[in-house]
Amino acid sequence: MTEGIRNIVIVGGGTAGWMTAAALARFAGKTHRITLIESDEIGTIGVGEATIPQIRLFNQALGLDEDEFLRQTQGTLKLGIQFVDWLRPGHSYMHAFGPVGRGLGLLSFHHYWLRARALGVAAPIGAYNLNEMAALAGKFARVAPRPGSPAPDMPYAFHFDASLYAAYLRRYAEGRGVRRIEGRIADTARDGMSGNVVSVRLADGEDVAGDLFIDCSGFRGLLIEGAMAAGYQDWSRYLPCDRAMAVPCARGGEFTPYTRSTAREAGWQWRIPLQHRTGNGYVYCSRYVSDDEAAATLLANLDGEALADPRPLRFTSGKRRRMWVGNVVALGLAAGFMEPLESTSIHLVQAAISRLLEMLPNRDFSAADIAEFNRQSDFEWERIRDFIVLHYKAVEREGPFWRECRDMAVPDTLRDKIDRFRAHGYVSREHEELFTEAGWVQVLLGQGIVPESHHPLADAIGEADLKGFLADMERLLRHEAGRMPLHADFIAAHCAAPLH
Repeated sequence: MTEGIRNIVIVGGGTAGWMTAAALARFAGKTHRITLIESDEIGTIGVGEATIPQIRLFNQALGLDEDEFLRQTQGTLKLGIQFVDWLRPGHSYMHAFGPVGRGLGLLSFHHYWLRARALGVAAPIGAYNLNEMAALAGKFARVAPRPGSPAPDMPYAFHFDASLYAAYLRRYAEGRGVRRIEGRIADTARDGMSGNVVSVRLADGEDVAGDLFIDCSGFRGLLIEGAMAAGYQDWSRYLPCDRAMAVPCARGGEFTPYTRSTAREAGWQWRIPLQHRTGNGYVYCSRYVSDDEAAATLLANLDGEALADPRPLRFTSGKRRRMWVGNVVALGLAAGFMEPLESTSIHLVQAAISRLLEMLPNRDFSAADIAEFNRQSDFEWERIRDFIVLHYKAVEREGPFWRECRDMAVPDTLRDKIDRFRAHGYVSREHEELFTEAGWVQVLLGQGIVPESHHPLADAIGEADLKGFLADMERLLRHEAGRMPLHADFIAAHCAAPLH
């Protein structure tokens, strides 16, 4: 019988570290000793304040009360992401969560919509998505499917203060036995035979031994790169932005239940409304705009007074070539950097934690399990990369940065997806690819890629019936959205943070 591991050491705190600690405490706390090492001297990045609906599964697995979680993190609700000026100045669209329309027979809704569009009887595609209808009206409600009702589900995610979320999970984890050590790692000891990490030495001389080490040390990758030399796959040829400038501002403007991404001269600006402030940032390419110019652009496009000086961040989009090496697993920024255009940063941590729990090792550290963990990680990261690259590739904007993006070669997996959709509206979701068919359709259409034809089976329905089908769907969704309270009223009634 193979002996199990007992000591798990998490190197680094922040969102990734404390998400890991909380999940391990919940599911492995009775069988494993969990230690987290972090230093108050080392700041966390914390740019990820917007999420996708899968975060609800993580919080539910921990047994968190959703309203209390929102109060503790100054959180708000999120129904999707609005993209402003991406295709061209003056154009906007939304990648909203939830289904678009309702399929008939074998076909997805968008094929019927494409036929109706050609006939001139279709509203914009967003008129058939409940999330978008509610989001643009500033509405929100927790929608439970009603028996016999044709109304769809309305999945949602959150905006929250990442530092408050980490603190909330720290209290959760420590309350379930996780030991936190304050300290900065100065050295790493490895086994001479296996090459695995045996212990880490802190600056004060203390040695912390472990069986499994989880690297949440951020860009530095103290263990995964510093000790295990995992290597880094650079994706800057597809994602040329290499800087971000972040600043919070006083709440102002619309209290939107969605994230907003606005295209700028050499990148894009995010807007994330929280209860106590609004998070803002400019992701840009330093070859086309200087840090000072980026900071000035950001500060000139805030809804309220800046609450701090713009904080710069440098990065190279990409990922570790191997996220699990020996007895070291990298999570969060130690695993790689995916710019937060589609709010996937926290999800990638969550997904890695889920994989790790599924493949939690014994002392033999199965090579097959490690290879499978890395294969699944690579697949997920690469498909998310493709989805983000799509936003940059399919543009009509002018300017040197955007022309470079429009002209760049893209991964074969993305090129094939674009070509198939452009030809006849075909969208495939491979294996456990993160983004749904509805998500791809919204972004492909939003970025100006309109199919040349629809599926021939969409011609089976008569023109009058097709027109009525779409009109009924639009009317239903407008009615459902109209019944909902305002986002601000929902927050006030259910999950408003206490005033300080």
